[in-house]
Amino acid sequence: MTIIYASAADALRDLVRDGDTIAVGGFGLSGNPTDLIEALRDSGARDLTIVSNNMGVDGKGLGILLENQQVAKVLASYVGENKLFAQQFLSGELDVEFVPQGTLAERLRAGGAGIPAFYTKTGVGTPVAEGKPHADFDGETYLLERGIVADIALVHAFRADRAGNLVYRHTARNFNPLVATAGRTTLVEAEHIDDEAYLDPDTVVTPGIFVQRLVMALPKVKDIEQRTVRQRPTGGGANQPAPASDGAAADSPTPTFATA
Repeated sequence: MTIIYASAADALRDLVRDGDTIAVGGFGLSGNPTDLIEALRDSGARDLTIVSNNMGVDGKGLGILLENQQVAKVLASYVGENKLFAQQFLSGELDVEFVPQGTLAERLRAGGAGIPAFYTKTGVGTPVAEGKPHADFDGETYLLERGIVADIALVHAFRADRAGNLVYRHTARNFNPLVATAGRTTLVEAEHIDDEAYLDPDTVVTPGIFVQRLVMALPKVKDIEQRTVRQRPTGGGANQPAPASDGAAADSPTPTFATA
């Protein structure tokens, strides 16, 4: 049963404990459950194991948990945008298990589906395979990977209904649906919660059976991990971009891409 809470802090208050394993959706700064991450920081819980594709950047996303010395171990596939992460890893403060990105996705999916382990060729013959059981199938060597079941899952969704059914927006979908199924208790912040009607079943990505706690996401400017800009071309022509609708000067920088 999904319960709607007044705030992210209320949703986490009686739940998180020192030493918990917490799976977190997002990719870079896209689709991060920012309010729930901030509430986790404010909870003061320590010695956490974080399962996420990456650890945000310095001062943003999961990076704020590193700043607050709350993380003991990280399972991630990419951490190259966070200098503090590198410092804590190299100094021995942080235990890190690097997981190939596809393997991380499948470990979360397996955990959510009740599959304790699976074999994959990814990582065979590399440091990823060290200490893991191997087996041969049809003349090929595979290694055994464990499914991931987290104590708590933190998820960001675009829209939810009162039953906890979820849909996601564009690239912000990323790891969120996998994380949502892998938590013993799943907390979701949604940008829109429809309290009067249910989502169209044909559009639902995560069924509400996986969601225990739901909170409305606070409005905020979405951070962009790396903004790349170019000078706006001058002159006319059918292939030239239209003038900026906000009245910006014709030669002002124009974003060429941004994460969701």
